[in-house]
Amino acid sequence: MKETVYFIQASDDERDEILCDRLRALIEAEDLLGFVADRDITAVKTHFGESPELGYPRPLYLKMLGDGLKSKGGLPFLTETSTLYKGNRDNAVKHIAHAHTQGFDPASTGMPIIMADGLFGDEEYDVPIQGKAYQSVRIAALFAKCNALVVVSHFTGHLAAGFGATLKNLGMGCASRKGKMEQHSTAKPKIVKKKCTGCGVCAKWCPQDAITLADERAVIDAARCIGCGECLAMCRFDAVKYNWGATYEDLQKKVVEHALGMHSLFPGKGLYVNILTRISKDCDCMGHTYKKIAPDIGILVSRDPVAVDAAALDLVEKHTGQLLSQLAYDIPYRVQLDYAKELNFGSSEYTLITV
Repeated sequence: MKETVYFIQASDDERDEILCDRLRALIEAEDLLGFVADRDITAVKTHFGESPELGYPRPLYLKMLGDGLKSKGGLPFLTETSTLYKGNRDNAVKHIAHAHTQGFDPASTGMPIIMADGLFGDEEYDVPIQGKAYQSVRIAALFAKCNALVVVSHFTGHLAAGFGATLKNLGMGCASRKGKMEQHSTAKPKIVKKKCTGCGVCAKWCPQDAITLADERAVIDAARCIGCGECLAMCRFDAVKYNWGATYEDLQKKVVEHALGMHSLFPGKGLYVNILTRISKDCDCMGHTYKKIAPDIGILVSRDPVAVDAAALDLVEKHTGQLLSQLAYDIPYRVQLDYAKELNFGSSEYTLITV
């Protein structure tokens, strides 16, 4: 069965204020928040970005959605989970303070921020699923207590998942710390000694302190390594290598199974928004300035997380005339969608309605 995906077109570098007004008009015209009942505790999951230069969803979109949820009688709040890697968002205190500096303070969005996985990312809830890797997945505990869900994602390339959008925001972004570690543990990196300069940046960013310097070269302790990919992302000298052929597929499948668990908590009570502007090679977790790999395309909205990602991927390739593997990382990138079909999770077939 084809799912409906709404498409709001954008010209390149179009102002967020204009796109936000169009999104508001669509939501009101189609009553896309009609699933929210009076006093529904509604989690609004997004990504606050690691730095101001990145393409994360801007606060004005969240303000508009929060106002819409309140108009239905809902009780919305912004939420996120702690990261595995060291940085601005590895515990609740730092993450919320960082979100405020990024413009997501209550005065700007009209919603408080409540971390879904507790102070240190270890508060979790086991969601039973009919998966192939898991019979249950570890999701941030707070989601299990909510009545409705809105997920606002920014489409980007990704060094292991191929691309990041709604499925990754659900699967990785809504998992507890242990859930994230289980997904990342598939991949293990190696250091190319001839290229390593001993700068120590990889060791600084390793969340498990698995990297040390010996003889002015980085050394990875495989027993401590969780395969999160931070060393690969932060190395400027191409000195970190992964065997993607053995790992990327497992990682993407684990992300999808966690996304399935999250989606199953909100039958008929979820809405998914993909923003296709400021599209970059890397996800918004990276701390460096992004470079656009595609023109601004617009915004997609659906009640199906698989359909909205399938439409996003198709539109990026249509507007650039290139495969995503040519634009970002040269790894197979449709595993997320193909595996969701195997699990009978959502639908990658969709009807695109341009508004």
